[in-house]
Amino acid sequence: MNKIPQRSRYRLSQVVAWAALVNLWCTFHPMIARAADAGEPLRIVAYGDSLTAGFGLPESASFPAQLQMALRARGHNIEIINAGVSGDTTAAGLERFDWAVPDGTDAVILELGANDALRGLDPKQARANLDKIISKLRVRGIEVLLAGMAAPRGLGEAYVAEFDRIYPELATAHGLILYPFFLEGVAARPELSLEDGLHPNSKGIGTIVANVLPRIEELLTRISTRRLGSK
Repeated sequence: MNKIPQRSRYRLSQVVAWAALVNLWCTFHPMIARAADAGEPLRIVAYGDSLTAGFGLPESASFPAQLQMALRARGHNIEIINAGVSGDTTAAGLERFDWAVPDGTDAVILELGANDALRGLDPKQARANLDKIISKLRVRGIEVLLAGMAAPRGLGEAYVAEFDRIYPELATAHGLILYPFFLEGVAARPELSLEDGLHPNSKGIGTIVANVLPRIEELLTRISTRRLGSK
């Protein structure tokens, strides 16, 4: 029987060890987003305007409440704080930031800008305000999911083009998870909207939650990975 040279045995042991590590990673990687479940709940602040606050709806039907329920049903130990204020512009959101995002926040779902567009406010200022909010969050080590908004098409091509590119450009600049349009699948659908035609009803919020869930779980993975890295 031929003997395996010592160097070859060493290389073989390396290959076996590496294969074991790869197998271990493949086994446990899907569990990373739930790594914090046995300890303190992940705390996410939903920071936005009336679309976040739940205008015209009971608190239990708001976006934060429905999102929390959906995530807990999927096995996540999670707390979603409703920090939505109806009528808020990006400027108002920036003004209240220091007291609206409490210590211990793991992530923020940032949904602001719809009222800027509805009022035809300068997109450059909206971008600057959002950039400042994001920078403040990142300095605090808080992960961010940026929820995009689209300007009303009646404002003209130039305004629409300048406003709509705010969100993807900020997401790229800051390395954020982007959900391109918060009202995707809901806007302009009467059966998913309140009588004002602007705000989603309870069913519409449910549609938003279902659509955004994959991005939220990506956000949870980022949070859990950071938590594991800090231990």
